[in-house]
Amino acid sequence: MTPALFLAQAVTNAATATAGDIRDIRGPIAIPTSWAWIRWIVIALVLLALAWAGWRAWRRHRDRKPKPDPLALALAELEKTRALLHPETAREFSIAVSDVIRAYIETRFAARAAHRTTEEFLHDLAGAAASPLAPYREVLTEFLRHCDLAKFGRWALTTGEMEAMLASARVFLLDTQPRPVPPPVPAP
Repeated sequence: MTPALFLAQAVTNAATATAGDIRDIRGPIAIPTSWAWIRWIVIALVLLALAWAGWRAWRRHRDRKPKPDPLALALAELEKTRALLHPETAREFSIAVSDVIRAYIETRFAARAAHRTTEEFLHDLAGAAASPLAPYREVLTEFLRHCDLAKFGRWALTTGEMEAMLASARVFLLDTQPRPVPPPVPAP
């Protein structure tokens, strides 16, 4: 094989081998103008505003539901504690009644009572003379300390003492219920 023939053969082999591999150049890529980006940003902002308005409307609708009456809830929870009116469950009864009263105080008077010790709660109550709970300070002190004796001091309570605790809790709840405001009397 002569060198010229060899070279011609190599060129044909290379041409046929690369004929399938060579691709044409790509066409130009369209780059959006700045106005197209502004349009997309405006559309995104409008969608965000609609989503925000929908979320606000949903929250307003959710907040329209009547909130349960704290007094009715507390009285219902007190009635549930009647199942624990046995001398052997005096500790559990005292915990349940105390929790009901503390939860009611938190929801009705917006005073922290549930996750505090009796002494902390009573100390803050004594310091706040203008508190709506001030007239009930002595009743609350006696009631909560009696509950603490059964909870932590392991006092054995009789059924009568537990009934008295339940009655005093009920009286406290009924005494502290919000009074309806009478309508103003028109001037004659």
